Amino acid sequence: MSRGLRHGAVAAAWLAALSPVVAQAPAVPRFVDETDLAGVQSRFDGEGEYIVGGGVAALDCDGSGLPSLFIAGGANRSKFYRNKSSRGGPLKFEAERSGLELTSTLGAYPVDLDGDGALDLVVLRVGETLLMRGLPGCRFERANERWGFAGGNGWTTAFSAAWLGDDVRPTLAFGTYVDRARPEFPWGSCTDNQLVRPRPGDALAFAPPQALKPAYCALAMLFSDWNRSGQPALRIANDREYYKGGQEQLWSIPAQGEPRLYGPADGWKPLQIWGMGIASADLDGSGLPSYFLTSMADNKLQVLAAGAARPEYKDVAFARGVTAHRPFAGGDVHPSTAWHAQFADANNDGHLDLFIVKGNIGHMPDFAILDPSNLLLGQGASRYVEAAAEAGLLNYQRGRGGLMVDLNADGLLDALIVNRWDKAKLWRNVGAGSAASPKPMGHWLQVRLRQGGGNRDAVGAWLEVEAAGRTQRCEQVVGGGHASGTLGFLHLGLGDATSARVRVLWPGAKPGDAALTSPWFDAAADARYVLDRSKGLLPWRP
Repeated sequence: MSRGLRHGAVAAAWLAALSPVVAQAPAVPRFVDETDLAGVQSRFDGEGEYIVGGGVAALDCDGSGLPSLFIAGGANRSKFYRNKSSRGGPLKFEAERSGLELTSTLGAYPVDLDGDGALDLVVLRVGETLLMRGLPGCRFERANERWGFAGGNGWTTAFSAAWLGDDVRPTLAFGTYVDRARPEFPWGSCTDNQLVRPRPGDALAFAPPQALKPAYCALAMLFSDWNRSGQPALRIANDREYYKGGQEQLWSIPAQGEPRLYGPADGWKPLQIWGMGIASADLDGSGLPSYFLTSMADNKLQVLAAGAARPEYKDVAFARGVTAHRPFAGGDVHPSTAWHAQFADANNDGHLDLFIVKGNIGHMPDFAILDPSNLLLGQGASRYVEAAAEAGLLNYQRGRGGLMVDLNADGLLDALIVNRWDKAKLWRNVGAGSAASPKPMGHWLQVRLRQGGGNRDAVGAWLEVEAAGRTQRCEQVVGGGHASGTLGFLHLGLGDATSARVRVLWPGAKPGDAALTSPWFDAAADARYVLDRSKGLLPWRP
């Protein structure tokens, strides 16, 4: 974060997409604020160490198919909300004692760490990082000692996980911020990030953490297969406010061997931003992920240069209309501050939209105080269109983390934003209708991936959905955003298509790897499925 101002974005030509350049204006979904009605009463409070973080995790912990919520509290205790919504109805949550009533929390990510089929929760904190083991009935217990995990005593602000090679357990990456012992002069005090691998020969325990350095005050991390090699690399968003000589990073993390940082000799171009969040998606049908990086003022959208076999990225945020560098409403002309970001199809038209959570650091006068979050609707190859105001999704609070996720199993993605110094806000997506009479928008498909072994949720797999002559691809990841994550059904809008074909490239697969690619399966639209590696595509049942 900076007290200065950095303007600008690099215009670049966009890779050709499968849909026409001249696009019809996208349909705008309607969101209804149901925070109080739903029973969600959480605040992310605190000074100093709580200027960052403020995340939320969504996970189905009871087999209902409805994601429950963990919301970080900062200086307050975190809260767990059990999802009691009815399908297609108003959102309803009940605060329950779950073992997640924790202090000093910044955010969390769901992931099945022990391969027992129940999602666990990695909780980022000011102080010791906690691995919370999922138990029946949405209960959780501390598992640091059980799994030999040293949670440290730092300021942990970022996380991602991946299964590397033939490992039964995941490799965990933790990003840390400035040295807590130097609050009077934090500049240049970025602490080492941590890489935690499975302990060799032990089915449950983790090895001691390995310093991942140089480190430049990470605020987001994401394991992602940037070149479709079958092996993910670790992308890190770093905050230029506090580092010296740093930049955004991409690490090669082999299953065996030492991590290696990509540099200029590999085609990696230095980029210095106030990196706060990461979102990834295949936006152009190329089969390769693009990366949206949040910052202060202009944000970045990085795509791999055409034909590049190396990590040579160019920025196309200006060309696509997603710099989102100033508020679009509220009258404040100062530059924006962006945190969480997520690609998601909010209107089910088959084109990914972009949800950006925004908010001032605190009282920083050089940046917008009235800084509403964005809902940028995708139009294929055309520029994105801002629709948050028309959609009823305006949030003028100091947003931090957030999610777009289907909370009532109606095929429409709902929205949640965690705010600093204010209560979290929850919106129900009622499509083309109203709160009293919701109306569907487009068709959709939701698929949950399952396989045997330790990586039950097939993290690292790529789901492909073919409908109406277009193929959408979705990477199963754990990490990214800003201190916020979900793991469960992958949601894809289908537009007017009433059916689709689906298949999955299982973890470790390269495109064209028949041995690791499932057959195509036929699926009817507007339904939930489980794509099981041994059983094929099955209708989902609670």
